[in-house]
Amino acid sequence: MEGRLDVARVRGLFPALADGFVHAEGPSGALLPESVARAVGHAMRMPVAARGGVFPASGRAEAIVSSARAAIADLVGGLPGGVVLGPSLTALTWQMARALGRTWRPGDEIVVSRLDHDANIRPWVQMAEERGVLVRWAEVDIETGELPVWQYDELLTARTRLVAVTAASSVIGTCPDVAAISDRAHAVRALVYVDAAHLAPHRFIDRVALGADLLALSARKWGGPNVGAVVAEPALLEELWPDRLLPAPDRVPDRFESSPAIETLAGVPASVEHLAALCPDAEGSRRERLSTSMQIVEDYERPLFQWLDEALRSMRHVQVIGCPVRATPTLSFTVAHMRPRQVTAELSRRGICAWDGDGWARELFDALGASDQGGAVQLGLLHYNTAEEVGYVIDAVAALRLY
Repeated sequence: MEGRLDVARVRGLFPALADGFVHAEGPSGALLPESVARAVGHAMRMPVAARGGVFPASGRAEAIVSSARAAIADLVGGLPGGVVLGPSLTALTWQMARALGRTWRPGDEIVVSRLDHDANIRPWVQMAEERGVLVRWAEVDIETGELPVWQYDELLTARTRLVAVTAASSVIGTCPDVAAISDRAHAVRALVYVDAAHLAPHRFIDRVALGADLLALSARKWGGPNVGAVVAEPALLEELWPDRLLPAPDRVPDRFESSPAIETLAGVPASVEHLAALCPDAEGSRRERLSTSMQIVEDYERPLFQWLDEALRSMRHVQVIGCPVRATPTLSFTVAHMRPRQVTAELSRRGICAWDGDGWARELFDALGASDQGGAVQLGLLHYNTAEEVGYVIDAVAALRLY
């Protein structure tokens, strides 16, 4: 199986797959491999105290946090000293918005996109309102689902302080040209905040190549615990001062963190190692093994998703939203004469897990005019899904034409 994903072996790593359901709800988060559950359970059974003490239980906590930072740094090509850990991507983005907002002045501008998850929109919009900062919107091409790069030439000005953009849509899969957007933002000296949560389970990420000054992640998207991370250059974090308690450390990156769940963090290195080991033949450092493994993940997922996507588009009773050129294996669709919740209920009855609604991409669904109709149905594949499952999903959606 050299150079290919051995999906039978991979599925054996996920005890949750024993429930017999087709887990196509990937956009909201992956199932946990046994190695992650074991790592968290082991940490919970061991004496683990708060950091900063001179006794073993405190030293154990320090080691867990350090290991989590190193794993995230390897995942995206950063430095452990630039990895901020927190309870979720959303919570950390609020934290970063407050810290960056302190540097904004009335008349400054920011740019957000209607393609994004609301976690990469609302914190920035609300902080802009508080600081008297103008919000400019990058629009989605409703027909294709693309986020055109050319519009940033008009949106960016000498007053732009921040550009927030997703690396992949969690509802329609679109992968914008983040590097090109970053180049334009940096030309006017704006910072770029990239939500890479939905890209991480499907592609090898290089933060520098993307041009992300700050890159946000959610470990549960790739099979980790419910932990968020923001990765930046330590020098940039040194310039920012978040809300914190007076006795809290003022060093970077600790000053951005507030009592993280240490035992949960123990699952982060295990989850990254899971990704790195998807290709057993991969060699070298963890970063190098991630590069190899994520390439075989992409090669495995692409034809499976292409089959699913083309099959659904061929059905007269189904409308798939958008048709982006570059996308993760994620799509949203509607079914004639059925509300999205009716569709997911019927799919669940047939043993298929799928989401309905707006997937927290409210701005996108408002622009589509779909919010009042209950949004759409979201399906997403991950590296443990099989061709047999995809065929079953296609048949189940095809059968909805009888309703």
